[in-house]
Amino acid sequence: MRRSWTHWARAVAVGAVSLAMVAACSGRSTTGGSDAADGQVTLKINFWGDFGLQDLKTKYESANPNVKIQLNSGEYNAQHEDLQKKLIAGNGAPDIAAIDEGFMVQFRGQADKFVNLLDKGAASYESKYLPWKWKQSLSADGKTQIGLGTDVGGLAMCYRTDLFKAAGLPTARDQVSALWPTWDKFVEVGQQYTAKTNKKFVDAGTNLFNPILAQQQVGFYNEQDQLQLEPGPKVAFDYTVKAVQSGLSANLVSFQADWDKGFTSGAFAVLACPAWMLGHIKQTAPGTEGKWDIATVPGGGGNWGGSFLTVPKQGKNVDEAYKFVEWLVQPEQQIEIFKKVGNLPSQPALYSDPAIADFKNPFFNDAPVGQIFPKMAQGLTPQYFGKKHGPTRVAVENVIRRVENKTLKPDAAWGEVVKEAEKAARS
Repeated sequence: MRRSWTHWARAVAVGAVSLAMVAACSGRSTTGGSDAADGQVTLKINFWGDFGLQDLKTKYESANPNVKIQLNSGEYNAQHEDLQKKLIAGNGAPDIAAIDEGFMVQFRGQADKFVNLLDKGAASYESKYLPWKWKQSLSADGKTQIGLGTDVGGLAMCYRTDLFKAAGLPTARDQVSALWPTWDKFVEVGQQYTAKTNKKFVDAGTNLFNPILAQQQVGFYNEQDQLQLEPGPKVAFDYTVKAVQSGLSANLVSFQADWDKGFTSGAFAVLACPAWMLGHIKQTAPGTEGKWDIATVPGGGGNWGGSFLTVPKQGKNVDEAYKFVEWLVQPEQQIEIFKKVGNLPSQPALYSDPAIADFKNPFFNDAPVGQIFPKMAQGLTPQYFGKKHGPTRVAVENVIRRVENKTLKPDAAWGEVVKEAEKAARS
């Protein structure tokens, strides 16, 4: 699913993953009792964006007539904030809660409020996951696993071939990739595009900042949870301000109405594109099929987003909830989600499965997504996300928007970043 991006993460697609149905999915009693006297169980799942669950919901309910799945998609930040409130209150949490990687350090620090999936037999899945993905949701002492990973982001760039052609730029994905080996070159290409067309090149400054930051060795925090604004965030911020000053940004806010309209209106020609973004583009702009393609990201590699499914202890149906989560992370479901919404599985053995390795996405001009995104994910070591990563990112994004809106001068912007990030770190 979309991994998040708050404003990058908002929506963020993030996906669930899986193959065979787990045996004994039907008719078993649940810990804490069923929510209905007749044995019917309703599982509430809170998430954001499109995890590819709608069709799988029907499939699971058909095979398990005693279970009803209630899908509750909400705003990215709000879902995490609501979960935190419910954990503190001791009641009201969903049976299954999706958590994005940017919030996982915060929640795994409250491992006592979640079902330890190791007690349910989840240890057998450790070898199937990318090692860093498994560790992201594991408690510091290694004794409690609070979530099973759904997807990872990977990074690429989605671009409109028709708009590139109109600007006199190449359209073949290999040629486009060669245009921007670095972010400096990317800004130069954007300047060429805007000069030729008098249109904006990218959707938003924040959606440059986040992928550039994701490529740095250290993000906002080191592993001691100390705020680190240089060099990583400063590097990403400087490139972002350069692009904004060059007039490249359409100044749109991710996952809001104007941003969605921009996919169809041609308000921008290119955007950073983690795997989970593909489903959003397809859903939002179905009439643009065949006009999009996928190139490599400047700077090479990186990860943007990736989620987990957790089972809060206060849920009424934790046994049935875990069965559904376990079913979702089987290869059959994982592959189905990848093909439908683009979310890249967290289990690398599937990358060599022909269903993924040979898959070309017709919406994106038959781009070989089964090769592009796994290549980005393998060998990756993502940054550490501190406990205050989420609010710190939001604070910095707000400063970037002030620069885009011309309510803050670029030469004063970094001072504002430092002030607002330090405030978020203390909150």
